[in-house]
Amino acid sequence: MQATREQVLDALSEGPVAGPALADRLDVSRAAIWKHVEQLREEGFEIDSGDDGYELVSVPEFGASAVAYGLEAPFEIEYHDSIDSTNRRARERAAEGEGDVAVLADEQTGGRGRLDRAWASPSGGVWLSLALRPEVPIAHAPAFTLAAAVAVTRAAREAGVNARIKWPNDVVVGDDERKLAGILTEVEGEADRVDWVVVGMGINVNVDPSALPAAADATSVQEAVGPIDRRVFTQRLLEEFDALRRDLDAVVPAWRADATTLGKRVRVETPGGTVEGEAVNISFPGALVVDTGEERVTITAGDCEHLRPA
Repeated sequence: MQATREQVLDALSEGPVAGPALADRLDVSRAAIWKHVEQLREEGFEIDSGDDGYELVSVPEFGASAVAYGLEAPFEIEYHDSIDSTNRRARERAAEGEGDVAVLADEQTGGRGRLDRAWASPSGGVWLSLALRPEVPIAHAPAFTLAAAVAVTRAAREAGVNARIKWPNDVVVGDDERKLAGILTEVEGEADRVDWVVVGMGINVNVDPSALPAAADATSVQEAVGPIDRRVFTQRLLEEFDALRRDLDAVVPAWRADATTLGKRVRVETPGGTVEGEAVNISFPGALVVDTGEERVTITAGDCEHLRPA
């Protein structure tokens, strides 16, 4: 059904096409074509009906079919105007054995970040969780967090925002490193294989600064450059992520190129204690290497604070 609708949409975008001719081309009934056209109209697509047939006039700002239209990445889009958590829904889809599913929402009512911290997710953002089933060892799962950070950063830069990456999972803007996006990755599997990976991305896109919690020191694409086309932003994000996940060896070099953490003095709160020194490298699949002056410590998880130079 979804595939047929996408074929109908592609045909309408090429110019006027008569319903009977399109029905013959797709080997479906004329009634099915009419039904698909009406469903697309309900989703916000403007479709003219003239003497020459149906023609696509405009595409809606957001939604499942809008993001899927012209998307060059193999994700099924599941869209919600409002949902408690896209990560929760993506976990459900993954647990059902599905993969390459992008759960997308205009608003989240119960978004969470790392360490179960609350994450404000007002209308206008891009709240997105990918349910993936990669054939990799579970130790490689952190690379998907890095890939998501790079993808978000590239999409933001294409939109005109000079975004950078702060280890381990924040996309930030400006010298004061105000948070534009956060990433939360969840994994299920065994030592030698991943069952599923869910990569959640919360991005403040067309969000008014007044809707963001002041204490979070957050910013948005809208605050930096004004409102943008969220459909195009989401498509570019998905396409960049898709390319990176297919070549995990390229992820760390790409992350290094966009990093703001490397070269800075940092304090990292880890499960084993506090590590302070200069962040000198990141190693696959996402560990931060800190030179304390006495030794180099490789950190796989922790909260990182950038310090002023000594």
